[in-house]
Amino acid sequence: MDAPFGQLPHEEVFKDEATATSAVTTLYAKLRDEVLICGGQTGVGFLMGLYADELDYYALAQPAETFYRHQVIASDITVNNLWNSAYNMVYMSNSVLEGLENSQSLAEETKNQLKGEALFVRALVHFYLVNLFGDVPYITITNYRENDKVTRTPEIEVYENIVEDLTKAKSLISNTYITGERTRPNKWVVSALLARVYLYLEQWQDAEIESSQVINTTTLYDLQVSIDEVFLKESPSAIWQLKPKNEGDNTAEGTLFFLSSGPPQISALNPALVQEMEDGDLRKQHWISEVTDGNTTWYFPYKYRQNQNTGTSLEYSIVFRLAEQYLIRAEARARQGNVPGAQQDINVMRERAGLSDITASSTEELIQVILKERRFELFTEHGHRWFDLRRSGLAGQVLAPVKPGWTPTDILLPIPEAELLMNPNLQPQNQGY
Repeated sequence: MDAPFGQLPHEEVFKDEATATSAVTTLYAKLRDEVLICGGQTGVGFLMGLYADELDYYALAQPAETFYRHQVIASDITVNNLWNSAYNMVYMSNSVLEGLENSQSLAEETKNQLKGEALFVRALVHFYLVNLFGDVPYITITNYRENDKVTRTPEIEVYENIVEDLTKAKSLISNTYITGERTRPNKWVVSALLARVYLYLEQWQDAEIESSQVINTTTLYDLQVSIDEVFLKESPSAIWQLKPKNEGDNTAEGTLFFLSSGPPQISALNPALVQEMEDGDLRKQHWISEVTDGNTTWYFPYKYRQNQNTGTSLEYSIVFRLAEQYLIRAEARARQGNVPGAQQDINVMRERAGLSDITASSTEELIQVILKERRFELFTEHGHRWFDLRRSGLAGQVLAPVKPGWTPTDILLPIPEAELLMNPNLQPQNQGY
């Protein structure tokens, strides 16, 4: 583990507030740099953008090409890294929780806040694991002898454990941000993830309740911010962000997606995404940029503008933001038959994007509109598009015509072959692999 774990005996770390806090903030550094929601080429924003229909891939013969072409196999190094980095993160979260549980010297308020943060991280990582791999072990201990023999937990039970962790975290964690920045979770960050989890579980009433709690916290959050300011570190629509490692650094996304000239070296936006957005959509005008070689035009995500050091960091990577909560509530309301409420939430989003109100008036029409709005609002952010296709049952319908390698079993990634060899209890392998 990173410092302070590597510098102090485990029990010493949790005697002191500073080192205990450092143990928790190390979790966020790992998430930023290595695991699942990192903004680089190992994160789900990039990998599942390729896997779905958001990004085209140009760096041939590189590991991520298997995702783009739907040729992923169980021995794929990228799949292995996704799994191992995620479970390393789970181990670190559990180590923090065990250390806090055994600590006799920390103030109760401090201990509760740190426990809540570690529970949140554990739930967040398992949320991504269950949506990528299906049935996965839900690990809550650090005992490696037991963890080496675990079996896969059924998907619904994984979700039950996620909800349990988040509900407990919400009861422990502060209403306000611990620092002046939005980089350590507060209660509303937990609610934001709970709202998403309930949406995926089709527990519409709970999804509406949790998203409304975030939306109604107007002392902290405001959707009505200029399109150009949504991804700045001070944005009032940001709910939770990952802070760059060094002052002056910005986001991995800003570097990864930026194109200075064509053809692209790594990736570009699928032109179909750009073409399907309405002409007056401010997101199309401001969150997408382009380069040309005189013959061909390539588009790229331009949500994050900074692709180099700026002296003072201007952008932090946003994991949760208010727009998603409006979209969650709109869908939850539509699914419950609250057409006016759903229309209102969608129109708030469209007004901010410079678009007219929707005319959709049936639940079915509204769901189609909401999924489209999610596509245009959340593109290349932490795998939203792929997860929406998966949970809505539309993955095959959308991807089969544009992905020659698509097969219905691609709905899940394979369990890494190396893991199955080390622990046969993880059998059976997901179908198709």
